[in-house]
Amino acid sequence: MYIGMRSSMQPTMTIEEITGKLEELQDDPTMTTKSIYSPSAIDYPGNQLPFVQIHLAYLRKNKHVEARRYISNLEIMIKKR
Repeated sequence: MYIGMRSSMQPTMTIEEITGKLEELQDDPTMTTKSIYSPSAIDYPGNQLPFVQIHLAYLRKNKHVEARRYISNLEIMIKKR
């Protein structure tokens, strides 16, 4: 399964590639990644939706967003300074 619009310059990313990159960001101590409370997140401790799941849900919901560009921008925004 592919997420994000196709670009003539770069191929779209698979769900596995997106998940892997988001997990790298989540595990990187130089990044600020937070979980959020969601009453529907009953499968997670304290109903805290993990960082990876938050962004996967966004990309699934917003199919017009190019995943590679979204993750690149996200990486810039969450970098600890």
